[in-house]
Order: sequence, then structure tokens, then C-alpha cells
Amino acid sequence: MAHPSRDVSLLSPTHYDDDASSIHSERSDQDTDSEDDEVLMGARTSADIRAHDRNVLLEEEERDRLLEESRGRGRRGSALANVAAPLKKLFAKSTTDLSIGSGSGSVELGTEGMGSGIREKRKRRRDRRRQRKERLVSEASIGEDGHLMYEMEEGGMKDGSSTGSSSETEGSDELDRRGLKGLHDDKAARRRRWRRWCFIHVLIAVGFSILVLLSWKLSLNRKRVAIKQQTMMSNGTALFAPTTILISLDGFRADFLNRGITPRLNAFIAEGVSPVYMLPSFPSVTFPNHHTISTGLYPESHGVVGNTFWDEELQEEFFYTHPNSMDPKWWGGEPIWVTAETQGIRSAIHMWPGSEAHIMGVEPAFIDSYNGKEPLPNKVTRILELLDKPGQENKLAEVGDMRPQLIAAYVPNVDTDGHKYGPNSTEIRATIAGVDALLDGVFKGLEERNLTQIVNVVVVSDHGMATTDTSRVIQLEDILDTNLIEHMDGWPLFGLRPKNPADLQSLYDTLAAEAAVNPGFEVYLRDKNMPERYHFSKNERIAPLWMIPKTGWAIVTKKDFDVADAKAKGTIYHPRGLHGYDHEHPLMRAIFVARGPAFPHPPNSRVEPFQNTEVYNILCDSLGLEPRPNNGTLRLPLQPIGFHTPETMPEEPSDPVPVSVPTPPSPPSSPLPPSPPSPPSPISAGVDGVISISPIEASSAADPNEVPPQMIGVNPTDDASVDRPVVSDESSMTEDEKDFWEWFKDKLDKAKGWLAGLTGGKKEGEKEGEK
Repeated sequence: MAHPSRDVSLLSPTHYDDDASSIHSERSDQDTDSEDDEVLMGARTSADIRAHDRNVLLEEEERDRLLEESRGRGRRGSALANVAAPLKKLFAKSTTDLSIGSGSGSVELGTEGMGSGIREKRKRRRDRRRQRKERLVSEASIGEDGHLMYEMEEGGMKDGSSTGSSSETEGSDELDRRGLKGLHDDKAARRRRWRRWCFIHVLIAVGFSILVLLSWKLSLNRKRVAIKQQTMMSNGTALFAPTTILISLDGFRADFLNRGITPRLNAFIAEGVSPVYMLPSFPSVTFPNHHTISTGLYPESHGVVGNTFWDEELQEEFFYTHPNSMDPKWWGGEPIWVTAETQGIRSAIHMWPGSEAHIMGVEPAFIDSYNGKEPLPNKVTRILELLDKPGQENKLAEVGDMRPQLIAAYVPNVDTDGHKYGPNSTEIRATIAGVDALLDGVFKGLEERNLTQIVNVVVVSDHGMATTDTSRVIQLEDILDTNLIEHMDGWPLFGLRPKNPADLQSLYDTLAAEAAVNPGFEVYLRDKNMPERYHFSKNERIAPLWMIPKTGWAIVTKKDFDVADAKAKGTIYHPRGLHGYDHEHPLMRAIFVARGPAFPHPPNSRVEPFQNTEVYNILCDSLGLEPRPNNGTLRLPLQPIGFHTPETMPEEPSDPVPVSVPTPPSPPSSPLPPSPPSPPSPISAGVDGVISISPIEASSAADPNEVPPQMIGVNPTDDASVDRPVVSDESSMTEDEKDFWEWFKDKLDKAKGWLAGLTGGKKEGEKEGEK
């Protein structure tokens, strides 16, 4: 009876053969979606779910296709037999008749035996597949499983979710949140890395651009210094292209040459060509005239219309000592060093006004910043040092260290001491002698290098100087309501800009009425009656109303100098010397002297006086440069009209006469003797060759009734023993000694004023009469 039991066991699924087991298992898989649900329940991300669903759909569609093909061929057998190996069906022969069971027979399974229930189940399964496919396609179209993201952001998957089961939410919610946080952090980190990468690459690009621009500029400079072919001259050791040294002596008045204290400069005149004087440009102050010398333009043309001025368009003030004055926006025209550099000629500029302003973006090859306290011998050393640099004939020389062909040097000493002590003071004579020694050092250096006939030398000045006096000072508040004025330009001239433009005419009328009775100033409207010879009207930087003091006069405000108080106390007005006046006045005359191969004139040649607008063209011609458009007309060679002789020297100008101030009458017993007329030249040489000057000439004040400070309180019988400063001694004085003398004389001036106040002027008259 064991046989039946064995037959039963044979019918159990565990004893089926491999094919039967496969069929059974496939039927179970087809009849349920449990595997899909289990996979979905274990899903953690929407990407995994979509991937699984796509695989399931592909497999089920493949099964349906194979079943349909099997039915179409009329084959019989269970479709479950085809499910076990759907891919095998594609490549191998399929058997629809499978034998199951014992040796007594076979069991034939076919699609017809599935029954109507199986067909209904398939239909439902196909519907579920279609719905799932549509859902997946819809979700794939937006690139993200919206349901899953919503459920995860809400804190976990809900019951009945198509993507998971509530039984897993407790374990998966935290993981999902961590996963989302990690994803967010990863994105943020990627964004930071991207920004860092962009920033680094932008910096690299900017740095590379800067390097390219620098290389381009250097290449331009290199092209610019590629010197064109020029006539070369040899001094025996090196070849020199045309070279010119320009030296400006600020404040050196033309008649200073007649004082017998400039032997080197007078010898230079005898060797070269020069007019008896050169006219500055109006206004006769330092910055406008130095820029005129270097550009050939009138101040109204180059825009530097004063040492101080207001620019209405910029709404800024130019003040010559302020660092802002070196902004290129103030400086028009093309200075000589820019012309030279752009035409292949190297230049070296030593402290020239405006040379540090980066004009037109072109820098001199060598530039020395301004230093008002530089010793004069240092300037000589610097000029000769530049001449000793290697020339273009030296193939081993670096371009940046090659010798310049234009050297321009500025010497401020005469102007500084002229303001401080006055143009007729003892101190200014020592300064003039020191400047002459500077020129002597330069000329000796040229001789030592055998360059006297090779290098051109041009010596100029920018203006002259006039003596001031307290009696010639005008108090502005006494003649004008300064509350109506917004800006005052151009000291020592006064350019006035009214707060209300409607007040311009009334202000002019007030000043014109005062000028008619006051000998100390003139008044002009820029756009109406400004003298044409000034060339001082065609620029908006020029104020609309001008008070122009007469030579030797000064206009002041009370905050700077109280005139009435000064006259009452006997205070001396400072500065002791001024300029800026009518540029054609004899006291404002400047100098021009030239010598060298570019000036092949007979020695001691004299040319007609000319204005300093001509200097630019002359410098360009001496270097072989093409000048830019300018207001000059002279070109080399100059046309001499004769030679310098004593008869051709102009009469030396005299200082302005002090205005008489009423004083108490002197006692009859000691009348003041009449002052002898001043000779044309105030200089006389003593028996020892030391230049001596009269007490009046030695004083910074030009008042003939004023006792020189150093004579106050000195017994006339001891006058011969007084060590009065002379030129030979002053030239060796140190700065400290000069400062002491200035302080000492100022104290003496104050003591004199105090004594005059006590005695009503009698003591002073008596002292004067005793001399």
C-alpha cells in the first residue's frame, strides 16, 4: 500500500521535476504582485522605485508578447511554461507539452486549462500594469517622484503609499531626512566649489590681463625709446646725440646780471646768444610761467592760470602746494618732456613744476620729486650724473638706464629768498652768488668731460621780483564787501567770483570808482576790458573780475594782515618781495641765455627781447623734435641784431617809491638831509673786491627814511667796527645762521617801531641825521 502513498508524494510540489517546479513557481509569480510590492516596500529613493518598475513592466510586456505569439501559432500548453525563461523563449525552441509525474503517463498543461478565472486575473493584472506604467511615465516627465518627495518631506511614507508601507516609516523617515539633508548639503557644497572655482579663474584672468597690458605698455615704451637716427658727436670716450640742458632760476630778475656777483653767468652770456631780457607771461607767477616755458602756450591756453584758482566746472580749487595740484586734469598742453618721449628722445626732469602730474600719461625717463631744501651742489651732481650714463651707441646698455638727451632742472633758491628778504637785501645777493656757483659747477663738469661744444645749455628764469612796503598794502575790506565774494583767486592778484552773478557789475563799479583815486591797483572784467596783451581772458578758470595791484603793491584781507594796526605799530609787511604783476614791467623781466652746437651764433650775440612762449620751439629745434602747436613763432637759428655792450644794457629799474605817510615834523635843529639820487647800478666794488651796498639797499624795505634793522641802537662812532653781512660772508652762512639773523632783525624791527611810538619819530630822525 506504499505505492499509493508514493503516488501522492509524487504529486506534491516538492517532488516535481525541475520543469514542473519552474512552472509552478512561475504561475505563483504571475498570479500575484507580491514581489513588486515587496520591492516597492523596501524602496528608499524614487530612482530605485522607477528603475524597478521599469524592469517589471519590461518583463511583463515581454511575457504578454510571447503568449500572444504562442496563441497565434496555435500551440497548446500552459503559458506558465513560457514564463519560467522568457528570454530562453527568444533563442531556443519552446516546448508546449511538458511531462509531469510518474511513469504511467504524462500530464498535459495548456492555456485552455487555465480557466476563465485565470483569464480574469490576467486582465486585472494588465490593468494594474497599464495604470502603473501611466503613473511612471507621468512622474518621469517631471524628473522626480512627487508623491515620494511629498511623503518624505512630511515626515515619512504613509499607509497605502505606492512607494512604501507604514510598517517601515519609523525606520526610514530618519534615513530619508538624512538623505535629503545630505543631498542639500552636497548641492550647497557643489555651489560653493563652483563659486570658488569661478572666483579663482576670474582672478587668474584679471591678473593675466594686467600682465598683458603691462607688457603692451612696456612694448610701447620700448618703441618710444627706439631712438631715430641722429647726428652723433664724440667727446673722445662716447658718442652723444643732440643733448640740451635746461636750467630755470626761479625769480632771477634780468638786472641781477648787472650787480657784479654773477661772473659765471656773465661769462656764459659772452660765450652764447641772448636778449637783454625775456618777458614772462601774465600773470608773472611760477606755475603758469614754468608750464608756458615747457609748452609754448599762454596760461589761458594751457589752463594753469595762476598759482591758485577755482575751476567752476570741476568745482575744485587748484592750490600749487597741495598734492591735488599734481592731478593731470589741471595741466593742458604738451610739455617738452612728453614731446621728447613720444618722439624717441629720452628726458630727465629735475623738480620742474608740473613734471610729477603724469601729463598725458607719459612719464619722463628720469624724474626727481620736488625738494625745496636740496643743496645746490646736489643739483650739479645730479645733472652730471645723468650725462655720465651710457648712450645709445653702447649695445650692452639697458634701455632704462640710457643717457637722456633732454635734462631740465629747476632751481627755486632766488625766488625763495627774494620773497623772504626782498630783491635788494643782503641775503638775496648771497643767494644769487650761490646760484652762479651752481652754474659754474655745471660748466666745469662739461669742460672736464669735453662736452662744452657738444651739449647745448639754456638758462632761463620765469619772472622778476619787486620790493614790498607796508605803505603799499591795500586792505580789501576797506573798499569791498567781502561777504559778496565766493572765491578769491590768483594771489597776489585778486580774481573775484561773486556769490551772485548779478552782483558782478555793481562790484566792478565799486572797485573802478576806488581805483580812480587809489594808485595801488587796476580793475578789469575778464570778458569786457581785460588788456589784450595779457592774453588772459579765454578760459573759464579765469575769474570774471580782477583787481591787479601795481608793481610793488599788495592787496590783503584782514585775517592775513591788518594794515591799520601794522602802520600804527610799525610792523613790516611780509613777504618782502612779490611778483605776479604786469609781465611787461621792468621789475618782472626774466632772462634767457643759450650756448651750444644748436646755437651757431657769434659769441656775445644779442637778439631782440621775446616772450617765454618762444622757449618751447627753441628747445624742440635744439633736439631735432617736431613741436606741437603752440603760441610761439621763433625757430632756430635765432637772428642776432648785434652784440652786448654797456651801451645796449637797459637802464636798471628802480623799486616803487613808498607812499608818503604823514609823520610828525622833525625838530628844526636836526633836519633830514635830502637823499642823494640813486645811481643806475646800486653796486660798488670796494678796494678789497668785496661788494658793498648802502644801508638802504641792504635793507629789505625800500623806504629811504627807514633805518636798516642792523643799524638800530648802534653808536655811530662804532659803525666802522660793526660786522655787517657782506656777500662773501653770507655765501658761507648755514641755514641756522640765516634763520638767526632773520629772527634778530625782526626783533630789531619791532624795537624800532616801539621806540618810534614812544618818541613820535624824533629818535629815528635824529639817528638818521647822524649818519
